[in-house]
Amino acid sequence: MTEPWPRVSLAELLRLERRPVKVEPTKIYQEIGIYCFGRGVFHKTPRTGLEVGEKDLFLMQEGDFILQVTFAWEGAVAVISQSEDGMYGSTRYPTFRVDGARCNPEFLLNYFKTHEGIQQLVRISPGSAGRNRVLSLKRIPGVMVPLPPLSEQQQVNKRIALISAEIREATKLRQQSAEQARQLLFSCCEGALQRCEKKFPGESLRTLVEPDRGISYGVVQTGSDVEGGIPTLRAGDLRWFAVNTKTLKRVATELASSYRRTTLRGGELLLRIRGGVGEVAVCPPQMIGGNVSREIAVIPFKPNVNPQFAMYLLAAPTNQARMTGHVKGTSYVGINLKDVRNLMLPLPTLAEQHRVVAELSALETQIDTLRLFQTETSAALDALLPSVLSKAFSGSLQ
Repeated sequence: MTEPWPRVSLAELLRLERRPVKVEPTKIYQEIGIYCFGRGVFHKTPRTGLEVGEKDLFLMQEGDFILQVTFAWEGAVAVISQSEDGMYGSTRYPTFRVDGARCNPEFLLNYFKTHEGIQQLVRISPGSAGRNRVLSLKRIPGVMVPLPPLSEQQQVNKRIALISAEIREATKLRQQSAEQARQLLFSCCEGALQRCEKKFPGESLRTLVEPDRGISYGVVQTGSDVEGGIPTLRAGDLRWFAVNTKTLKRVATELASSYRRTTLRGGELLLRIRGGVGEVAVCPPQMIGGNVSREIAVIPFKPNVNPQFAMYLLAAPTNQARMTGHVKGTSYVGINLKDVRNLMLPLPTLAEQHRVVAELSALETQIDTLRLFQTETSAALDALLPSVLSKAFSGSLQ
């Protein structure tokens, strides 16, 4: 493009077309919602008219252009597709028809995904952040939109769609690669378990832990954080082979004192027994003196057990199944401590345990490096689309 595209007022391209409906108590109404930053439409749970109550609803039709008035300033803009035709929206979802003789709705939507387009919506959405920042329909004429000929709009849409699809596919492949890498580690944990079971006798975990502490779960949390309280690991802080200590909850000292058996001394094996699928990690030094929530079991091994060795073997799918095999009839996954205490663990010499740990930890390091690379490249891919949109509307996208 050798010359800038002409700009026209958005009011010239849109015609407000509301379709109010009479809400009937027994009829089912499925409403829509719109994600911010042009990420599309989602479908809300269908409700009866009785559940809708006195809220006003408006009919959506395919091709409607929506500026969600309370979050337009964050790019809550969408075009209604065939799958949303016949659904409903509240007063916050005004429906516009685009002048098809001059403008392609998808071209308009793509423009409002750009930084420039969103900033124009910000300027016509006065007020403070959140629901108090409402788009003013009266200010729409002040929004100036670049408008090339329809044929060029369609070409721009095609190029954006093609590049967007390539970005999505590349992102998907990277996510799959990261998941496959993690599954490789679990597979190697399973291999180590099977090799050890063939060579060494098994002992129940109850006989391998410090007898004065045993295997117990932690503090029943109550209320909000207590300033100066005991740092306590929650279920979400425990990840596969790692512990997040950045956002710890703190419970009252007197509450934690009731759970002395799970007071952390460093080096214990931590096992998620509620709300998860058996994630395991070794307690880091930063948590010495802290505690755990009731969703986490503390396993304080005797000196003849390397906790990292036990961590890798408990992560093996076979042992995961052994610990969760008796949990039935609930969507809230839980592990019975009886199954944990009775779990048989093959116990080679410490030297052999260290060798297994060195082998698996080296693999884990390689996988962590790969996953970090995948995360960085995924972030770079996410940043590509805004760049693509910017180039498209500057006329420099080839």
